[in-house]
Amino acid sequence: MKIIEKAIVYGDDINTDLIIAGKYTKTLNKQDLVDHVMEDLDPEFKKKSAGGAIVVAGEYFGCGSSREQAPVALLGSGVKCVVAKSFSRIFYRNAINIGLPIVECDTSFISDGDILEYELGGTVLYDRTNGVSASITPLPDLMVSILESGGMVPFMKTYGGFEAFTKRE
Repeated sequence: MKIIEKAIVYGDDINTDLIIAGKYTKTLNKQDLVDHVMEDLDPEFKKKSAGGAIVVAGEYFGCGSSREQAPVALLGSGVKCVVAKSFSRIFYRNAINIGLPIVECDTSFISDGDILEYELGGTVLYDRTNGVSASITPLPDLMVSILESGGMVPFMKTYGGFEAFTKRE
């Protein structure tokens, strides 16, 4: 799966409270999360991400609480991928589990509005706007398959478990 979208760039330490404030997490309605995603950090985020975007950040994206609603809200708002120098481990796994691709690499060369290209499972992030590419920390094959399936639940429905996945031909 190839992802080609515009970058929305933020800095370091974007925590889950900035992604979706705790006061909005007491719902099972995904649209309620989408309606308030990133509003405390960037009130224009919903407009910027409409139609698709790649969120780009610095160090430790998704730090803070372990709420799964943060990647759910991003995915629901049109974010196709999150690129950061590093991620909180809990956010990293929550993103994979709900089907939101993530990329770890140097983000210092990316500017707001740049068009980025990433092939899921690939080893390079390409900035089409300035012609620069960066090597990325590759995802394990199992995580790529979970993302290609649309998240952990569809993956488990398809393969019935990790053992069945690893024994497939």
